[in-house]
This record gives sequence, C-alpha cells and structure tokens, in this order.
Amino acid sequence: MITLSSDFGSPYPAAMKGVVLQRTDARLVDVSHAFPRQDVRAAAFWLREILPYFPPAAHLVVVDPGVGTDRAAIAVEAGEHVLVGPDNGVLLPAAKELATGATNDAIRVHEIGYENAESSTFHGRDVFAPAAAAVHESWDADRTVPEAVDGLGDVTPTGEFVDFELPEPTIEDDAVRGEVLVVDDFGNAITNVPGYVLEGLDEVRVDGRTVPAVETFAEVPEGQWLATVGSHGNVELDVNRGRGDEAFGVEPGDSVRLEL
Repeated sequence: MITLSSDFGSPYPAAMKGVVLQRTDARLVDVSHAFPRQDVRAAAFWLREILPYFPPAAHLVVVDPGVGTDRAAIAVEAGEHVLVGPDNGVLLPAAKELATGATNDAIRVHEIGYENAESSTFHGRDVFAPAAAAVHESWDADRTVPEAVDGLGDVTPTGEFVDFELPEPTIEDDAVRGEVLVVDDFGNAITNVPGYVLEGLDEVRVDGRTVPAVETFAEVPEGQWLATVGSHGNVELDVNRGRGDEAFGVEPGDSVRLEL
C-alpha cells in the first residue's frame, strides 16, 4: 500500500492520488491531510506515532514549507518501509521508529532528482507522488526494500540530510520541565514529558496549579482539569469534555513545569 500524509486540506491530495493511480494499482490509505499547516514538528510527531502501526508500505509525506527552494527530495529506507518526502526532517522520527528492531535498524537516505518537475509549488503532485508510485511498482514479494528504492531511477544515496529529533524534557528529582509538542483536535495538550513521571501520583502541580493525575478522563467530573498519560506514552494536559489547551493556556512550543 501507499499511505498519504500532508497539510494540504482539500482538494490537493486528490491530484496526488490521481498521479499514483495512473501508474499503479496500489491500495491508497490517507493518514491525514489536516496536519497543522507548514508545521514540520507536529507532522513528525504524529507520523512517528501512527506509521509503525502499518504493515510494510511506501509512505508519501508532504509537509513542505521549503517547496521551491533548494531543499532536496528524499526517499528513506526504514526497516520494511520506504518514506518519500522533502528533506526538512519531517520523515526522520518516523523512519527511526520504523527501523527500530528491524534486521538492519539503520536508516538509509537517498536523494531524488527532480529537475524536470512540472511545478515549483506542487512537488507533492509532481515529485513525491510519482516517486511513491515508482517505489510501489518496483516492490513485490521477491524484491527487497533497497531494490524498491532503486526503482526510482534518478536516486543517489546520501549522508547529507536534515536530521530532526523531537525535544527532550529536563527531569529533576521533584520536577520536570518540558514543552507542549502538539494539540490534538480535542484540545488535549500533548507534552514531551514521559508518562512514567506520573506513576504512583494522585495529583501534580502544573505551572503552579494542582490538578488530579488520573488514568482516564471519567475519573474526574466534567469540566475538571487533569493530567494523564495518552496513548503515545506522554503526559497530556486535558479537561474532561473540554479543551486542555484553553484551560491551561498553552499552545505548541510553550514550556510547562510539572512539580511531582
């Protein structure tokens, strides 16, 4: 299959699908086209959390604020997966997660040539969609991931690419200083603080305000502020049936201090 992820909204993803379907009969699966616009970090976080649940696939990712500049286009071998997208770091957290535990857990990055792209503003359609289709066409039960990447044709292995790591929190004996990575559509403010810091705690002080530390939203009344551990394993700042970002007054990039 080929998965598709972008910050395009609608209708641009349809053009990418049309290009792929002209070249291949791949099963297409949308991850999201509603990533925050031009927010490489948010997309990198969500891709790292979501793509490992897929079977071997080619992953087409376009969150590309540098389109039209001299940034490279890349294909990344990661375990049994291939990621195709811009060289701005958005692919790297997911690629590293997909490669972890694989027979060869090293990622391999290849630069894709695109001198003849039809447009300088829509590389999703003109560069990355054809590249994902080419990977799929060259990939069958008898071929390896490297052979699938070779199917791109104009591709060159490279050790020069934009790496990206999500920020790490500072953990002390009785406090943690972290930051909000993303806010989901429910308003849950997802931090980079690891969930284990809440183990054994009934409450925690968040930027000076004491809130319950709970396992589920239903443990507190409707409208109650809370801290919990989300499915991604990080601490979230939430409100039962409300918006945590508004209650705590935070947005992506804001620092938070948890006193344990």
